[in-house]
Amino acid sequence: MFRRAPRTFSARRRPASSGSSSEEEPGAEPAPAPAPPQDPGTAAAEGPVRSRAGVLSFGSEEEREGDEDLFKIKKPSFNEVTFRIQKKKSLLPAQREAEESKTEICDLEPGTGNSEDTDEEKKEEESYSSQSEDNNSADSENESTPPGRRKDLSPVNIPSAACIESARRKRHLARTQADYLPLDVSNGRQVSRRRESSDESEDGSDMKNLSFAPKMRTLRERMAEHMVSVSDESSEDEAQMKWEEQQIKKAVKLSQEIYSDASLCKSQSAKPKFDTSVSLPPVSLEIVKKRLTERITSLQDVHCAHQREYEKYMQDIESSKMTVEELEKNSDAALNYKFYRGMKTYVENLINCLNEKLKYINELELAAHALLQQRAMAVLKRRQDELKIESAYIQHLTTGKDKPTNGGLEGDEKMEILKTCEQRRTCRRQVREQSQKADHHEGMSSDDELTPTEVTEFQESKDNILEDSRKIFEDVHADFCDIRKILLKFQEWKEKFPDSYCDAYVSFCLPKLLNPLIRVQLINWNPLESSTDLAEMPWFGAVEEFSNAENSSESKRDDDPDQEVLSRVIEKTVLPKIAAFVQNVWDPLSTSQTENLVQLCRNIFEKQVLSKSEGRKAKEDLIKEVVLRMKKSIEEDVFIPLYPKSTVEDKSSPGSKFQERRFWSAVKLLSNILLWNGIVQEDMVRDLGLSKLLNRYLLLNLLNTPPGPDNIEKCTKVVACLPERWFKDLGNGSTLPELLNFCQHLLQCARVLHKNNQSDETKEVILLLVKVKALHIVEDFIEEYKLEHLKSIIGK
Repeated sequence: MFRRAPRTFSARRRPASSGSSSEEEPGAEPAPAPAPPQDPGTAAAEGPVRSRAGVLSFGSEEEREGDEDLFKIKKPSFNEVTFRIQKKKSLLPAQREAEESKTEICDLEPGTGNSEDTDEEKKEEESYSSQSEDNNSADSENESTPPGRRKDLSPVNIPSAACIESARRKRHLARTQADYLPLDVSNGRQVSRRRESSDESEDGSDMKNLSFAPKMRTLRERMAEHMVSVSDESSEDEAQMKWEEQQIKKAVKLSQEIYSDASLCKSQSAKPKFDTSVSLPPVSLEIVKKRLTERITSLQDVHCAHQREYEKYMQDIESSKMTVEELEKNSDAALNYKFYRGMKTYVENLINCLNEKLKYINELELAAHALLQQRAMAVLKRRQDELKIESAYIQHLTTGKDKPTNGGLEGDEKMEILKTCEQRRTCRRQVREQSQKADHHEGMSSDDELTPTEVTEFQESKDNILEDSRKIFEDVHADFCDIRKILLKFQEWKEKFPDSYCDAYVSFCLPKLLNPLIRVQLINWNPLESSTDLAEMPWFGAVEEFSNAENSSESKRDDDPDQEVLSRVIEKTVLPKIAAFVQNVWDPLSTSQTENLVQLCRNIFEKQVLSKSEGRKAKEDLIKEVVLRMKKSIEEDVFIPLYPKSTVEDKSSPGSKFQERRFWSAVKLLSNILLWNGIVQEDMVRDLGLSKLLNRYLLLNLLNTPPGPDNIEKCTKVVACLPERWFKDLGNGSTLPELLNFCQHLLQCARVLHKNNQSDETKEVILLLVKVKALHIVEDFIEEYKLEHLKSIIGK
């Protein structure tokens, strides 16, 4: 794979004809030329003479130039050649030729034979060296000597040292020059062979000095090599940067010079030339004075503008100096950073705590609401079932049958239900008699009593929920669960840094932040019962105190966003809870629940100023739930049966009693619906109470009731439910459109009573018409029956 490295060899005697060396066979060894005669004494004096196989020693310079048989060629090492090539590159051409000649002369040194080599090695070296020298000498002679001279060279003549030196110098120049092209095309093959032989000899010398394993270096050498490489790279980078800077400066300078020359040429070319042949306009003293005056005026204007701008800048400088002084006096960056850092940590911990407890709060709140909803649904279902059973029982009695058609165990169970219902009525009646309630009728009770067992179970479940609610924040520090302490933290922020407090929109975030804590306190709160009022709860007082804080100046209180914190808390926390109670728990037939709910809503809507957008939406959602629940109650809870006159006239009959109870239950519902007047829109209340309940259900029963004290009592109760504010703004003596049918019924009753000479009852009916502002009907009735003494009633 690798070429054999050339050994140090001894040159043989040059053959008789160098020109024919190329034609000989490669393996044939030429015969040596005979040595010239020489004086033994001279030879002994000049040096020893060895045999033909050995190396001949050289004598004087003349003998070297003359007939010398053997000589030794010493090839320069790789390092010497490299040094010489680099040196030649740095020298001028003349110096390079002189240096090359010196180098070639130095290469021709006399050598001595190695007596230690064996005969086989000598023969091998002689054959190898003779073959290479023959090729090289033949090439050099072919290139350097012309054809004429080749003929002059005899087979016994050996070229002198000068010829050999010049041939070697030319050969060396041909090797080092990569762009060497022979002029003689016929000798191309010889030239290529010469190049190949020279390349092989150079590769051999290179391979001789080549080391395949790196030499071990010390730590100091490796560190020195690394430092040198780094310094070389840095120096190269610095040199590159300096060169780039110089080039940039040159380019900039050149462009500036070009631009200056161009501008100078342009200015010179644009410079106007004065033409003496052109006549100038005449100039008078007035024109000069006018122009000077205009110039002075313009300069004065510019000066005034500059003066105003200067004054403005001076004011800005003064204000900036004052601001800097104030900041230097008041600013304490370390304390401010410490406060903000602590506030940030506190808020993060508070949010994490509330997020952790929120799922437990939701579960307990849902459990408490489900417990109340379950009780309300149980009462409603029982009432509807009893209504169906009793209605079916009365219907069977009116048809002449003693028992319902479906007998057996099912009939016995229904009779048991009716007995239980009657027992509850008896108990309520006894309670009313003891409390001496006069204005009460059968059917106006809510009938929402629970059995002792149900009451006990309900109370136990409620106590368990409340106990769990008290354990929610047992493991929480008071600073993170006490609403008052939480608000004090934000109050401190507001007092120290009001600007950042407003920029953080804390007033809008506090309602949502306090929502879980307030909901925990509202778990035991039922707006349908006469329990603790909102204003008496701890959270309400703390939030109200924070909203009405007196530390802010009077000039800022109108724009203080903290004033709406309480209203926002009510909108986001209280109103949604009330809406849930209205939808699932509220019984519109219960007067106590309705009165408590109406009173609570009035306090919230009238005393608390709700925000513009969110407060209106929360209020509308609540009112919508109220209207839907009242519609549902009218459709499901109102039932007034119609029986024959014989059944109704017998007041002791079960049918008459059942009809009376249902009528008074509907009147109670009418009263509860009309309580929402002022909270719910008036049009909606009139539609629910008058159009859908009075005209559709109550008026039918009144029309079937004969005129008399009972009818008048029922009408009086209906009129008493109507709000007085509905009739204040009525004019032209006309009543509400929804009450026209009711007024016609009253007019018919008045006529019947007047015919029956019941003057007192007639007067009561006229008074009812006057209350509902049906004055035209009253006037027509008085004129019709000539009742002049009743005209005074109209004036009232």
